[in-house]
Amino acid sequence: MDRLTADDDALWRALAHVVQRLPRVLDEDMSRAEGLSMTEFAILLNLAEAPGQQLRMVELAAATALSPSRVTRVVADLARLGLVRRTRHATDARGSVAVLTDVGAKKVEEAQPGHVASAHRRVLDHIDAADRPAVSRALRAIVAALAVSPE
Repeated sequence: MDRLTADDDALWRALAHVVQRLPRVLDEDMSRAEGLSMTEFAILLNLAEAPGQQLRMVELAAATALSPSRVTRVVADLARLGLVRRTRHATDARGSVAVLTDVGAKKVEEAQPGHVASAHRRVLDHIDAADRPAVSRALRAIVAALAVSPE
């Protein structure tokens, strides 16, 4: 197939605009409301939801879809703010663990309402509630396909 149908082209272009614009506006919303970037919030939220509020750095990178080096830099920044601490893995001397501090847990709790409001204002309020399960399935299928290495 050499060309997209009109409907496929419209969907593709709309998705491209979302991919380009949404991260920026979500980041602006979070930064303005909580003084955190979306990347910082994503790391804190994943730690808050993890067993013992801690994750190996490689697990944190996978959970946030960030490169290991990016996670290392952001965790270092969050550690300087006292929101996380980094420790050695108990059984693997080569591995590091990011641990959410009490201050970090409080920050996640404080940021949650603004995050939810932004999610609604920027995305959810623009998708009919009845369509959300189908949209969610489609997006999860795209994510799963992206996880497969390209041929």
